[in-house]
Amino acid sequence: MASSPADAAAMAEAQEPGIRSKSSRPRQIPVIGVVTEDEEMQSVFKPMDLHRIITILEENDKDDSEEKQLKYVKKMVQCYQNGLPLRELTQIFKILNLCAIKVENQPRFIESVYEILKLCGLPFLKKKVSDEITYAEDTANAIALLGELMKIPSSELRIHICKCIIDFYHAEPPKKHIPGYQQASSSYKIKMAEVGGLAGRMVQSMILLENQLVEKLWVLKVLQHLSTSEVNCAVMLKAQAASRICAHLNDPDPSGQLLFRSSEILWNLLEKSSKEEIIQQLSNLECLLVLKEVFKNLFVRGFTHYDRQLRNDLLVITTIIAQNPGAPMIESGFTRDLILFATFNEVKSQNPLVKGLKLSNSYEDFELKKLLFNIIVILCKDLSTVQLLIDGKVVLALFTYVKKPEKQKIIEWSLAQHEELQLHAIATLSSVAPLLIEDYMSCQGNARILAFLEWCESQDPFFSHGNSFHGTGGRGNKFAQMRYTLRLLRAMVYLENETINTDLCEKGTIQQLIGIFKNAIREPNKKEEAIVLEIQSDILLILSGLCEHHIQRKEIFGTEGVDLILHVMKTDPKKLQSGLGYNVLFFSTLDSIWCCILGCYPSEDYFLEKEGIFLLLDVLSLNQKKFCNLILGIMVEFCDNPKTVAHVNAWRGKKDQTAASLLIKLWRKEEKELGVKRDKNGKIVDTKNPLFTSFQEEQRIMPLPANCPSIAVMDVAENIRAKIYAVLSKLDFENLPGLSAEDFVTLCIIHRYLDFKVGEIWNEIYEEIKMEKLIPVTSDRTILESITTASHNIGKMVVSLQSEMIESQARQDMQNEQKVYSKIQGTYKQRELANKSWENFLARTSNIKTLKKAKKLQEKAIESSKYSERPHNAICHRTVIKGLNTTVSSGPVVTAESTPVRLLGGPLADTDIALKKLPVQGGALQRVKAAKSLNEPKKNIPT
Repeated sequence: MASSPADAAAMAEAQEPGIRSKSSRPRQIPVIGVVTEDEEMQSVFKPMDLHRIITILEENDKDDSEEKQLKYVKKMVQCYQNGLPLRELTQIFKILNLCAIKVENQPRFIESVYEILKLCGLPFLKKKVSDEITYAEDTANAIALLGELMKIPSSELRIHICKCIIDFYHAEPPKKHIPGYQQASSSYKIKMAEVGGLAGRMVQSMILLENQLVEKLWVLKVLQHLSTSEVNCAVMLKAQAASRICAHLNDPDPSGQLLFRSSEILWNLLEKSSKEEIIQQLSNLECLLVLKEVFKNLFVRGFTHYDRQLRNDLLVITTIIAQNPGAPMIESGFTRDLILFATFNEVKSQNPLVKGLKLSNSYEDFELKKLLFNIIVILCKDLSTVQLLIDGKVVLALFTYVKKPEKQKIIEWSLAQHEELQLHAIATLSSVAPLLIEDYMSCQGNARILAFLEWCESQDPFFSHGNSFHGTGGRGNKFAQMRYTLRLLRAMVYLENETINTDLCEKGTIQQLIGIFKNAIREPNKKEEAIVLEIQSDILLILSGLCEHHIQRKEIFGTEGVDLILHVMKTDPKKLQSGLGYNVLFFSTLDSIWCCILGCYPSEDYFLEKEGIFLLLDVLSLNQKKFCNLILGIMVEFCDNPKTVAHVNAWRGKKDQTAASLLIKLWRKEEKELGVKRDKNGKIVDTKNPLFTSFQEEQRIMPLPANCPSIAVMDVAENIRAKIYAVLSKLDFENLPGLSAEDFVTLCIIHRYLDFKVGEIWNEIYEEIKMEKLIPVTSDRTILESITTASHNIGKMVVSLQSEMIESQARQDMQNEQKVYSKIQGTYKQRELANKSWENFLARTSNIKTLKKAKKLQEKAIESSKYSERPHNAICHRTVIKGLNTTVSSGPVVTAESTPVRLLGGPLADTDIALKKLPVQGGALQRVKAAKSLNEPKKNIPT
């Protein structure tokens, strides 16, 4: 049978290397057993001319070309049954593309395409370690071609392509080990799919599959695998994957896979890519209408565990979308349905959508309830939702949870679930109730809250589980309930609605809150310290909101409230850095001083009597900037009380520091931080702008409207210098105790702060006029120049006064230094005299001649000190003991010892105690061994 040259060539290529081809040489008999195992493995890859196969596939003009093409492709498939070499991958995929193009007109090629796609599921092989890097671009382009092949209108082909891509994530080991080749890493295909942008092409292919459910499910399965990568998610987002997938969530699908896989892909996109971009893609009316219908169907008709989980997942996605203010939640009707679903269990509704519907106590329904509460908080941020919240009676539904647990009542939730829902409902009310004041008052909100607080404070037995986020720190007690109830009350009080606040005060809220605070102080358990501090902070903030601008309420706050504030202010300063909320509590305390004490003279006097000003100054001396501004503001207001000045002057800090010295020190520190120019002695450097900060120097003066404060005016409010000036002016600049020379130098500037600031503002006005090219009239120009000159002169005067003070202090320091030097000189002189006396003493002791000479000088001195003429009838006594060879003054010495017990007979002996006298002999004293009788003759004792 004859054969063409091409067939002969193909046959030659298909032969294995170990088999000899026919030739003109004589036939040789093969030897059995000479083909080794290595040689057999080397014959796995037959030498294929892939370029020739591509050329043959591109030929279309011959009659037998189809058979020939199929034959070559089949041999190529057989050749690469163990894997595809990376270096030949581009050619193999080009062959795949050519075969796929022929499928539409030549259906027989479909089998070849399937076979090649199966090969793509095998591991890629590399000869060198560097092949993965060398052929990375070619491999990425080849894999991306799979996405392009999805455009070919063949259902089976698309399914096989999807299976091929899924196999990337379930790689199988090679069937045989091929010598000279290594398997590429298992994740290599996945990485190359990311580089080639395969995910984007698969998303685009969904446009071609509008009414083809099977192919669509396979594509979703592929996207589900691809969306596990952040790189792929970013590519999918660029292809509008979120909106395209969401728009088809409600497509008919008896299997339910479409909804499941789509929601899984959306979740992956939210977790691994830009949430803002996804929200933007989903925030359109089409997507929200589809989400609403799907969620509604699952909510009403979903009964399986899987349906409930899927329903909750979609609600979470909806919650994320609702965070976008531009999302048409109301227009789509989704908001109304969500409010209905959130409240139908507590408020009976005649809506047929929820008629006969009831939630169980399953975990999924419990999570659903919490998610609905959460989405209400998000929806209420849009004020357009307020009317829907009123229609849905949301406040009434939430208030059904604000009550103490009722005994012997069957509820649909377990105790732990009911507690968590209760806390969640109260937290939701904190966001909703301030928007619905009329509903709040119609539900007797204040009375309900105060009654619930009373139960929280009571000793009723209640075991809190404290399992949830809202129940943190509340296990075994009612602290969690109290904390969220106080947050709700604080939100209502800070609306400054007079109706609400008056109603609260009439119901005794101030006294009740003070009682709760006292009980919190006595709380011995330290495990809940953080939550107790938060409760105390909220109570003080609520009291501040109620008492501000109302003297009568401040009087109700009274001494009990002042005692609470003083107790907090005595807190150990080290605790302010503990991170347990002491900072917040202290800020709340300062706020309550401002709102609850200032302006009420009895409370102010009581605060002063209890040394409250001392406590404020103690905190101020800690040099914590966060407290300084507020404390100084309180000090300014307190100084209006004439009794305050004496308390401020009487305060002493560390190292006997006075209040005035502390304030001046704070001034210097503030100016250093602001970058005000001062020399090393604290003197003014720039007399034209003595208060200028570094920020003011950097900013150019610009013309501003009359209602906009200038930089100089804003400077008054942005630092504490104005408050320090106000306090010191109330204390009287002339009689401030405990100041150093440096303090007096700074005090000169503080004393003229107001003059400097006025001049600074006038200078701004003058500069603005110049910049606007306005020419003032002569009188106005004269006045402006006079004011500027006067301000400059004041600066010069202050500098002169500061210089005098510095020079005076320098002279005083010099005098003090001279006194110290004189004292040191006298000390050294005394030491020299003492050393000289000691040397003389040693000389007399060691040299007899020196001793005799000193003795003679002593005797001569004694004689010269006597009277030259003796008085009449005077008795002279010798003052020197003869025979002594000392120059040390001597005299009579008597040593008395107690009578020995052996002579007295003990403490009970009835004997007379006689006085014994111990003789003194020349030289050292000697102890007498035996007592002598009084009748013995006396010895002369020298006098």
